Amino acid sequence: MGLFDKIKEKLSHEFIDIIEWLDYTDDTIVHRFERYQNEIKNEAKLIVREGQVAVFINEGQLADVFTPGTYTLNTQNLPILATLKGWKYGFNSPFKAEVYFVNTHLFTDEKWGTKNPITLNDERFGLVEIRAFGTYAFKINDPGKFIIDIVGTDNNFTNFEINEHLKSLIATRFTDTVGEANLPIELYAANTSELSETCKEVMQPEFNSVGISLEKFFIENVSMPEDLKKEIFEYSRIDKLDLEKLTKFKTAKAIEAAATNEGGTAGAGMGMGMGFVLAQQMSGMMTGGTQQTTTSPMVAQQQVAVPPPMPIAVQYFYALNGQQAGPVNFEQLRVLFANRTVNKETLVWKQGMQNWTVLQEVEELKAFLGGSTPPPLPA
Repeated sequence: MGLFDKIKEKLSHEFIDIIEWLDYTDDTIVHRFERYQNEIKNEAKLIVREGQVAVFINEGQLADVFTPGTYTLNTQNLPILATLKGWKYGFNSPFKAEVYFVNTHLFTDEKWGTKNPITLNDERFGLVEIRAFGTYAFKINDPGKFIIDIVGTDNNFTNFEINEHLKSLIATRFTDTVGEANLPIELYAANTSELSETCKEVMQPEFNSVGISLEKFFIENVSMPEDLKKEIFEYSRIDKLDLEKLTKFKTAKAIEAAATNEGGTAGAGMGMGMGFVLAQQMSGMMTGGTQQTTTSPMVAQQQVAVPPPMPIAVQYFYALNGQQAGPVNFEQLRVLFANRTVNKETLVWKQGMQNWTVLQEVEELKAFLGGSTPPPLPA
């Protein structure tokens, strides 16, 4: 470049009298308006478009901030800069200052996620791991603070540069929030809306401290290992069942299957015997029970073959979260033990016991623990 070209370039920059920024990108947050030696002509025009804010910086100090509009740069429109420069009676020569244009529109659909699984201590399932991801939206609400604290002297600051910091902040605060929520593990995936609002409230002060407003925060998914998910589904189904009704239903189905078993004489005999008994009972009901009926030897034999009533099942009460629960029968208590609702240290009580006793010390319940040792053989 020749001497004439250098002089021409210097003069073209020195006498620029319009300061503006046309943003042709969708990711620029801050753009510094470049001029030769940062010189601005007196009475120059400043054009700030919608979605922008212009910030003047003098020797590292925040000066004047301009919202959308057109301005003539003089001592009246630059009160803070005039004070910093010591202009008492106006000025005619160019002055030096850095001009930054800040994009204030909403930056949407920014991604976040947990890099490592979060370990939680669930009351029923013990230590479990979850992951989460989602989106967030932000905008600059304090351009001066944002430039001083974050941008510095960067002449073209994009949202990619700030996103890594914001995603780390979000992951940290999300981990703290879900840890303090102390929810049952299955509710994290079912209450993403409420959890999103809580996380947004927790994170907002952190964003504000650097001049950023967290406008939206969404948790799109909370995931966990497949084996844990299956275990939660199984537990949920069992928790909704009436175990006593289920036991009665299965018993009835077993009796029905035995009675209709064509390949077994015992099943046929039982079905025939129950038929005779039902016929006799219906006959007695029709005669009002006042007439005596002649019982054939075969019917008598079938009546004798009818088993006596089943003994009443032992009912157990157990302690859960400091409160009495139950009663449940032996099989129901076995299921609760298998699902870790109760454990070997859980207090239980049944009729005939003087005091509540831990499960592992009740003789018939020791079978839950497994690995029982048989007594020594007789000599």
